Amino acid sequence: MLFFGSSCNNGKTQEPITNNDKKHTAKLTSTLEKKNSIIDTVDYNKRMLALSNNDTTGFWPVKTLYPLPGAVLPYNRIIAFYGNLYSKRMGILGQLPKEEMLKKLQDEVANWQAADTTIKVIPALHYIAITAQTEPGKAKLHRLRMPFKQIDTILNWAKSIDALVFLDIQVGHSNVKDEVASLETYLKLPNVHLGIDPEFSLKNGHIPGTKIGSFNSDDINEAIDILANLVQKNNLPPKVLVVHRFTQGMVPNYKNIKIVPEVQIVMNMDGFGDKILKRSTYLRYIYKEPVQFTGFKLFYKNDNKNDWEMYSPEELLKFTPKPIYIQYQ
Repeated sequence: MLFFGSSCNNGKTQEPITNNDKKHTAKLTSTLEKKNSIIDTVDYNKRMLALSNNDTTGFWPVKTLYPLPGAVLPYNRIIAFYGNLYSKRMGILGQLPKEEMLKKLQDEVANWQAADTTIKVIPALHYIAITAQTEPGKAKLHRLRMPFKQIDTILNWAKSIDALVFLDIQVGHSNVKDEVASLETYLKLPNVHLGIDPEFSLKNGHIPGTKIGSFNSDDINEAIDILANLVQKNNLPPKVLVVHRFTQGMVPNYKNIKIVPEVQIVMNMDGFGDKILKRSTYLRYIYKEPVQFTGFKLFYKNDNKNDWEMYSPEELLKFTPKPIYIQYQ
């Protein structure tokens, strides 16, 4: 998942060119202002119970504060395409031409909607906006910030199919606070959310890609605080925060992750392999260490090699809890 390039920000300050037209933004703002001041807690509890898939352990559904009005979850299941426009190796988002990719995403949304008609299914583009690097770069932080014009392109593509946008960060030797802050202009938009990847957070000086990194609860809470502050200051609906995970050490103290009404946390099972291995990982690090919502990543290539077969929507809907965020790479 490492990417190399030279035509990117390299930490320099630039002005983003957000192409969301004013009428569209005004419409979104108007819609948000018309929402009720409180959510229907009975309906929310019912939806969370359905996601728990009749869990009897007491782990699920997780008992947390209710979200602010306008929350994406648990009212929608998100189907996201992941990648980077500079690389065909980092995910489906950068592998296919725009129209072909968007059509494939919409087909996956339709597949999921057919598999579960009880919840609305919506598309998302999950774009790696900051990539970890083996070389230190000018900032000597082993991370590369993508140019804002690429983010603007993703926003325009998402708008064409009414999709959400997730901006993902791989901090390298940097930190969550600085890298999330570099994207605040975009995170102020109602339809833009955040992903953070512990795998590429190397606090001990290792080169990204040579070791699996980690985020402790303080790192994740830093992102939560920034998002919550943006929600409060800009009168936004709650933000969704996706945290990738496929080992115990990637998130060592999950119990200290804070849950606030302004942010909805998805712990995303990010590993590839055969079905038995992936289910085992989901059970050990997602199911048994509950935070709030769960996600599951599917790899078009790496889940289908060595006579393996990628999970179908129908199979994943049998999981406890049911993942509400599905990411295709």
